[in-house]
Amino acid sequence: MADTDETNTKTHYICQTYVEKKQGSGVVTLAIDKQFEYSTASDAEERAEREYRNETCVGADAYMIVEDSQSDEVGTPDFLVRLGNVPDDDGS
Repeated sequence: MADTDETNTKTHYICQTYVEKKQGSGVVTLAIDKQFEYSTASDAEERAEREYRNETCVGADAYMIVEDSQSDEVGTPDFLVRLGNVPDDDGS
């Protein structure tokens, strides 16, 4: 996590992995499996690439989000890398 004193924001670099889950009706859905936080974008990207090579992982994202430390509001994710089967980025 990187701090920016001037604007009172913190930048979080996240690696998030996904697995497929079968529901009772036979429908397969995507579910978050693991989340890791790093201090740099490159560390998050490298972890996403490593995790995606795991046979149980169907997709991985590395992204950054900015948190306003005064209000605790978090911005929308800015994707650094998206690998495999990941949720649609609807821009919200």
